[in-house]
Amino acid sequence: MSVTPTAQDRPELQAAIQRIVDSGFIGAQLRVQDREEVWVGNAGVCRLGEDEKPPTDGRFRIGSNTKTFVAALVLRLVAEGTLALDHPVTGYLPGFELDPRITVRMLLQHTSGVFNFTGEYYPDGTFVPGVVWAGQEWVDNRFKTYRPQDLVRLALSKPARFEPGTDWSYSNTNYVLARLLVEEVTGRPLAEEMRRLVLDPLGLADTVVPTTETEIAEPHAHTYYRYEEAGRQKTVDVTLQNPSWISSGGDMISTTQDLHTFISALLSGQLLPAPLLAEMCTPHPKAGYGLGVFVQPVGPDGVTVITHNGGIAGNAALMYSTPDGSKTLTASLTYVDDATMSLAAAFQQATQTLLATVFTPPTPTP
Repeated sequence: MSVTPTAQDRPELQAAIQRIVDSGFIGAQLRVQDREEVWVGNAGVCRLGEDEKPPTDGRFRIGSNTKTFVAALVLRLVAEGTLALDHPVTGYLPGFELDPRITVRMLLQHTSGVFNFTGEYYPDGTFVPGVVWAGQEWVDNRFKTYRPQDLVRLALSKPARFEPGTDWSYSNTNYVLARLLVEEVTGRPLAEEMRRLVLDPLGLADTVVPTTETEIAEPHAHTYYRYEEAGRQKTVDVTLQNPSWISSGGDMISTTQDLHTFISALLSGQLLPAPLLAEMCTPHPKAGYGLGVFVQPVGPDGVTVITHNGGIAGNAALMYSTPDGSKTLTASLTYVDDATMSLAAAFQQATQTLLATVFTPPTPTP
C-alpha cells in the first residue's frame, strides 16, 4: 500500500482542506483511499492559539456516523437470526409500550415517527425542544450522565411526528431504541456487542463506544463551544464531555483510518450477506436514506456514494464511499460550535468541494 501524504502528490486535495480552514474551521484531517492508493493530509491547527497541525491519525468524536455502526450491528444480529427486520420492536422491547406497528426496519430507516429527543423542527417553522445539547446550559452540564431509557421516555412523552411507516423524519430516538433493543435481545451492553460483531472482526482498535466516558485518547485535536454570557462571548474547550446526552445516536469515537476500514469492509460484503447489504443500501424515496446510510448522487454525472456524516460539539466527521467500497473519503473537521450554527453553510460548501474533488471524474482533455 502506498501512502502519499505530501501536497505535491495531490495538490487539489491539500488545497480543498486548506479552503475549509480558510472558511472558518480550526483544523481538518483527510484520508482518501482508492483501492491501494492512499492520500493523507491535514490543515489548520490542533488547538486554538497554537501552531501545531492536527494529527493525521487523530481520534475524534464521529457524531451520527455512529448510526451506521449501530445499523451494521443490528443487521449482523438479523443475519444471526437473533432479530427480524420486520418484527415489531415492542415484541423484543416491551417495556416502553411502543406503537406495535413500529418495526426494527423503521428504527434503522427513520420511518417510525417517534419524536426526536434532541428536538423536532416542523414544516410550519415551530421547534419543540428535547434534551439540552446547546448553549451555556449544555456547556455547564456537559459531564452529566443521561440514561438511554430516560432519553426514550422523554421522546415518548411527546406526540409522534406521524404514524409508523407513513413518512420519513430523522430521529436520534430511533437509534437509542436500537441500542436498547440490542441489549435486550443479547443480554449484553451495546459496546460489548459492537466489539464482538463489528470492531474486533475488522480490527478497529482505535474505535470505541464510550457510553459515559468523558476522555478521548491521544492523539486528538481540540473542539470548542462559544456562547454569550453577560453580553460577552465566551469560548470553552469541550473536547472532554460525557456523550450520554446523545447516546447511540452519535457517541462513538474513531479515526479516519478506522472509518475507511469500516465503510469499505461493510460495502464490499465483509460484514453482511449480500441480501442484507442490498436492503441496507436501498434508499427511502423521500430522503435517500437506507438502513443507517444515505445513498446520494454526486456531481453532474450523478456518481452514487454511500455516506453518513456526523457533527457533535465542535467536531464534524465525514464518511463517503463508492457502493463497492473501493474508493473512500473520511475526514474530521474541528471548529468553534455555537447555537447559531454559524458554520453550517461553510460546512456544506466544504463537503461539496471535497466530494467533487474526490468522486467526480475529471473532464477529458480535448
